Amino acid sequence: MTKIAWVTDSTSILDEELKDHPDIYFIPLSIILDGEAYTDGVDLTAEELYAKLKTLKEPPKTSQPAIGAFKELYEQLSKEYDEIIAVLISKKLSGTIDSSEQASKLLDKPVTTIDSKILTYPQTALIKKGIALAEQGATVEEIKGRLEEICERNETYVLIGSLEQLHRSGRMSSAKFFLGSVLKVKPIISIEDGALEVRDKARSEKKAKEKIFDQFRNAYQKNKFKEAWLLYGLHPETAKQWKVELEAEYKEVQFSCYPLGAVIGVHAGEDTIGISWYNEEI
Repeated sequence: MTKIAWVTDSTSILDEELKDHPDIYFIPLSIILDGEAYTDGVDLTAEELYAKLKTLKEPPKTSQPAIGAFKELYEQLSKEYDEIIAVLISKKLSGTIDSSEQASKLLDKPVTTIDSKILTYPQTALIKKGIALAEQGATVEEIKGRLEEICERNETYVLIGSLEQLHRSGRMSSAKFFLGSVLKVKPIISIEDGALEVRDKARSEKKAKEKIFDQFRNAYQKNKFKEAWLLYGLHPETAKQWKVELEAEYKEVQFSCYPLGAVIGVHAGEDTIGISWYNEEI
């Protein structure tokens, strides 16, 4: 069997099954707060991040991993593995994929880089599927093709916890920020082909949640998928409440709650809540 190293970035959230997997490797993004750089997942907890965001003098920033960091990791892995597959945060949300691809050009052994078109735990779900396919004997080309097919079947809907943070970090236009903040409209953000889009609007958080649940209901009626994930900023209580409500209606779906992580929190805010799923069983 081909020995494969799996590489992902620090925006992905590994569950208990993958935390100690010997063939999974992380490459961290950076968070810049008032000129000081922090390594995501290493020296800044979510609690520390959200506390610091409240007192910042300058807009927070995030930074993709350097090409050299990828090159160093890939050179090390190429000595131990036959193949390297990197499943990374959406190319339209970060330059992480560009760094990976440029680093791979400097190596003798090719690296297969896959644009997950998503982030956090749904990104991790793709890695789990890739590992399963490899164990079944699929080639790297077959794995890449299958994961890219699955990417196109994702739906994600989010209520942003802080429109101001999303605007300050450059992820929301001034016009959309004005609409949400001044007119007191709750925009429902979806991820479309890997990019953030305003999918719908509501006058209250309750109405916004109802609209997101309607999207879930319509998708489930068509596709009968078996798994979905509640994604939250700092406070899991809201995600757990959504989970209870959804479980009461969808007995055949396994719901899990996962944090968004510090890098996403920089842009979205601590009160962010959303739901994500793939419209097929993976």
